[in-house]
Amino acid sequence: QVELVESGGGLVQAGGSLRLSCAASGRTFSPYAMGWFRQAPGKEREFVAVISVGVGSVTTYADSVKGRFTISRDNAKNTLYLQMNSLKAEDTAVYYCAADVNFIVVKVGRSSYWGQGTQVTVSS
Repeated sequence: QVELVESGGGLVQAGGSLRLSCAASGRTFSPYAMGWFRQAPGKEREFVAVISVGVGSVTTYADSVKGRFTISRDNAKNTLYLQMNSLKAEDTAVYYCAADVNFIVVKVGRSSYWGQGTQVTVSS
């Protein structure tokens, strides 16, 4: 069992930045691909970014965040990050982290493990 706890959300003005964290516990963090998803009010959950395991991790981003968001991981700290820059009002959502041993499973939103979410609100 892997437990995931997100933090770092909050209220920020458009154009600002936030860094989300996702702390993992319960099992060794390094074998898991990790991802970020978000869900805005009245909308379905959507993919944001995913990172693979190992040295030289592969990353993939949704087109809507490419060039503005950066996903990274620190295996020594069992922590996943999402650096969000140039935030827009449409980035407002609850952000969830996810983990699975399979990179594609994470990317398509079928991860075995999910956090409880952290609210990000961007004011225009």
